[in-house]
Amino acid sequence: MKYFFLSEGWTVGRVWASDGLWQITAWRRPPDIQRLNICLVENNELMWLYRIEEVVITVEVKPNASEFVSQSIGQVVLKRLMTAEQVIDRLGTAEAKCQLQNIQSVV
Repeated sequence: MKYFFLSEGWTVGRVWASDGLWQITAWRRPPDIQRLNICLVENNELMWLYRIEEVVITVEVKPNASEFVSQSIGQVVLKRLMTAEQVIDRLGTAEAKCQLQNIQSVV
């Protein structure tokens, strides 16, 4: 499995595997992408941890249009997905604060 952190209010767009853009008709299923119940809080911003299957090499992410109308960023492509060890290292840093999804207020 591979992992990435994604800011609250952003969504996953297109996904690429080693043979190109993910085609649901060719794979006969969408890519396995799951948001986990762990997030980081940095500069009062929630960054959720996502797990994605190993075959994926690149993920496009973009802000939700309704929440970020004034943003000039249209999309971002993540090419360096993280390993489990890298996630553990990141969660262990002093700047990272681990939260569970069930917590209502985070600050």
